[in-house]
Amino acid sequence: MVDDTPEPETDASGPLETFRRFFALERDVLVLSLAMFAFSLGFQMTNRFLPEYLVALGASGFVVGLFGTVGNVVSAVYPYPGGAISDRIGSRYALTLFGLVSTVGFGFWLVAPGIGPLSLAGLTVEPWVWIFVGLLLAQAWKSFGLGATFAVVKQATDPSRLAAGFASTETFRRTAFLVGPVLAAVLIGLHPAFTVSFRYVLAVAVAFGVVGTVVQHLLYDASEDTIGGSFAGVAAVRRDLREMPSELRPLLVGDTLVRFANGMVYVFFVLVVTRIYEVGLETTVSLPGVSYAIDLSPAAFFGYLLGVEMLIALLVMAPAAKAAERVGLKPVVALGFAVYAAFPVVLIYAPATSVAMVLVFAFSGLRFAGLPSHKALIVGPAQRGAGGRVTGTYYLLRNTVVIPSAALGGYLWEFVSPEVAFTVAAAVGVVGTGYFLLFGEEFAAYA
Repeated sequence: MVDDTPEPETDASGPLETFRRFFALERDVLVLSLAMFAFSLGFQMTNRFLPEYLVALGASGFVVGLFGTVGNVVSAVYPYPGGAISDRIGSRYALTLFGLVSTVGFGFWLVAPGIGPLSLAGLTVEPWVWIFVGLLLAQAWKSFGLGATFAVVKQATDPSRLAAGFASTETFRRTAFLVGPVLAAVLIGLHPAFTVSFRYVLAVAVAFGVVGTVVQHLLYDASEDTIGGSFAGVAAVRRDLREMPSELRPLLVGDTLVRFANGMVYVFFVLVVTRIYEVGLETTVSLPGVSYAIDLSPAAFFGYLLGVEMLIALLVMAPAAKAAERVGLKPVVALGFAVYAAFPVVLIYAPATSVAMVLVFAFSGLRFAGLPSHKALIVGPAQRGAGGRVTGTYYLLRNTVVIPSAALGGYLWEFVSPEVAFTVAAAVGVVGTGYFLLFGEEFAAYA
């Protein structure tokens, strides 16, 4: 159960304050937060490296794009049936089921190299096919409660401090995004063959999934949990689309274009580092009396680059949310959109050096500066008590339109060139950012 009483306003909205508030939560919320951390850690350890895993198992660039599109389908489709299942069997058992299914998905990724090629009905099933199967399962847990999370933050936070409220929750959740890839990089460095070392990562992800599932099932008390209303069918979706606040429409259009652009190339970031640039890190760290030689493969180095990206994100989210209280949400959101739009060309045309890659991914971390303000701008105009429905409708529309983006990017990557794919993506992102700057509206509490 969540206490709906707003916390006293404070300027201490940075990472340390976030963790202080986290440990003050009631037990059931604390357990759910720990489970979220465990599954986020498992997914972030694995997801960004899966395109490299697919290619290592024999998949083409176009197949990698299709993999990204399947992920987009899952993100768009899963939340509604996830809520319906939760309503039918209860939050506790739904969370346990989703956790178990996600863990099985990690397991499919783990055993994929040992399955096949198989001959079924005259067709050859390559090992990379099982990565698709695992994806359909592994995203089950993260599909639960997106809209409810938005609604709870809105109900517990003063309207003028929504961005700060979301910065607090995002800072904790995104810590898993920092730890996961770095831990993966350490494990990948244990063996020179990526298909071997990445299975170490997947084994740890399975372990996190098991622990998260068991802990939440044994410790979570959902007796007073009211999150998640019943799903009334397609008619309810149509009604929510009609009733979406008009202020959100320019944001939705700009955001969808920016996310479509990002979706075109997102799954290929790892391949740029590992396959095109083939850039790792070789250096020597000297301490008093001791020298350490560091030799990172491109795949391991990519994990540390993701760590740099998320470290910058954690450092900028809270200050950017504070700045939004002075300058408004719109400029901060536009800044995040602009970084999203520019990053593809910054990456694909960067020098193939380790220093350049560190700077490029540090720049990428700046896109998260606008995330708390973006969420506040989505849920802010909603009537109290309708934040979950508004959020669910917004993301359903955006994620549905974005579905084909990765397949388009994969086609351009495979049959034209990576440079064209990334340049077209950047152009689409610039159009989305420009549209939002021209037509986007400010939330009244920040105007």
